[in-house]
Amino acid sequence: MALGDSFTEGLWDVPDGSPPARTDAIDPTLPCRGWADLLAGHLAQRSEGELRYANLAVRGRLLGPILREQVPVALEHRADLVSLVGGGNDMLRPTADPDALASALEDAVVRLRAAGADVLLASGMDAKDSPVVRRTRSRVAVLNAHVWTIARRHGAHVLDVWGMRSLRDWRMWAPDRIHLTTEGHRRVAQAALVALGLEPDDAAWDDPLHPLPPAPRAERIRQDVDWLRAHAYPWATRRLRGRSSGDTRVPKRPQLAPVEPVTRS
Repeated sequence: MALGDSFTEGLWDVPDGSPPARTDAIDPTLPCRGWADLLAGHLAQRSEGELRYANLAVRGRLLGPILREQVPVALEHRADLVSLVGGGNDMLRPTADPDALASALEDAVVRLRAAGADVLLASGMDAKDSPVVRRTRSRVAVLNAHVWTIARRHGAHVLDVWGMRSLRDWRMWAPDRIHLTTEGHRRVAQAALVALGLEPDDAAWDDPLHPLPPAPRAERIRQDVDWLRAHAYPWATRRLRGRSSGDTRVPKRPQLAPVEPVTRS
């Protein structure tokens, strides 16, 4: 079972792997796939029996609601493997306390491990190259340190998103500069296999892309203005109104169901 927020829901990836026709990732009609769905397909391909999978992640969710609403469902269904990834939306708030978040996360991991589930955690992305999100870098680093410690204490696995070299390329990121493209999700799915101690399907899963020539300054400014208008302003407006992009959302795959094996990396 996959638990979490938009990262695990799979925003900006679609079932057939093609780019979405629209650039509005908040459009509730857009289908999502994402790294967790891909991981389930890879595991189904390697499984001798039927693999059943559910994805309870909902965009915009803070860590608290993820732990309160989604973890009990995983416990109720006695899931064998639970990916528990959250805290990214909390980190965007300047008052976020990574120590308190880690304490709540560890309590959930203890409960899942006591129930016999393997647990896959994830580190946050290194936002060093983002002119806005990099302000969260120090808080994310503290939470990441906690994640690795929690995994060591309780025998969990860690998907090392922070350490992925390939994700330092903006071509791996959607126009909103927060969510991954289809190729980014594909590579994270490979990283998840590695985190679970399995061989990746693609040996070059974290190889950087061939570099592009620097964009002219005028083009960079135009892109920044477009981003502010199309993504930053709507996000800030929702925050001021106390709203979330996931307020009316429900999990896309709430029930455990068989998974079609992935036939390619």
